[in-house]
Amino acid sequence: MPLPRILSSIVAIALALGMITLGGWYFTIGFGIIIYLGQQEYFQLARAKGMAPAGKTTLVVSQILLVISTLSPTGLADAVLPVAGTFICFYLLFQPKFATIADISASILGLFYGGYLPSYWVRLRALGSVEVSNLPLDGFWPFPLTGVQNLPMGLTATFLAFGCIWAADIGAYIFGKFFGRTRLSDISPKKTVEGAVFGVLGSVAVAMAGTWYLNWPGSPLSGMALGLMIGIASLLGDLTESMMKRDAGVKDSGQLIPGHGGILDRADSYVFTAPLVYYFVTLLLPLLPS
Repeated sequence: MPLPRILSSIVAIALALGMITLGGWYFTIGFGIIIYLGQQEYFQLARAKGMAPAGKTTLVVSQILLVISTLSPTGLADAVLPVAGTFICFYLLFQPKFATIADISASILGLFYGGYLPSYWVRLRALGSVEVSNLPLDGFWPFPLTGVQNLPMGLTATFLAFGCIWAADIGAYIFGKFFGRTRLSDISPKKTVEGAVFGVLGSVAVAMAGTWYLNWPGSPLSGMALGLMIGIASLLGDLTESMMKRDAGVKDSGQLIPGHGGILDRADSYVFTAPLVYYFVTLLLPLLPS
């Protein structure tokens, strides 16, 4: 693995660990920057196909969505999506140049893919966090550690979900590079079936170990289900971003991260996993026997 890729991965992981640990508005602001940069890359891909999406409007309403997700993580954020989508359509209707179906579709997808789905990470991290916050801006510093059971659900669930995604990405990359023989899809020629399977298994292993350690209900079966879900969703997110790049005729979505490409190239695995993990924790987990 090239040195720039290793170093940038270390920096990215360190920043992610800091954001997740602090939570509150620290997490929201950091995530807002990531979403802003990722949506910029997405709109560049759309413009490369000759589309004219409502980029600035979508960027603004996506940031508003993050703020509302922090203030009211359990319900109000869902109402923002249709309202924001309607506002974007109104904006495109009154432009000097007639908007096309492709322009409207690219704008709505930019809001849904680049803003709404990632906002579930903010909602997930906010679970149980306000009650235990001990820093300004609803932040949390867990040291001295008094036991993992005293940590807020949002913190442990987010750490576990990120760990599963990292295990899936690293496992698929290493195993696919050395043992991959069967191409997974023409969308991403470098991905192999062997790497994908090993990546999903890595996610399952981390999830089972994590749910057992955290004493989650239904463990280890709940961990197996969570890991399988995250492993598959992260793979689909990766392939979706590869499909968009292939359609736009570019190798990377950007050049911001040395050795990795753009923000979307590194964050694609997190997009579809966010709502799945959130609803797994909030809806399914309480139904399972302890």
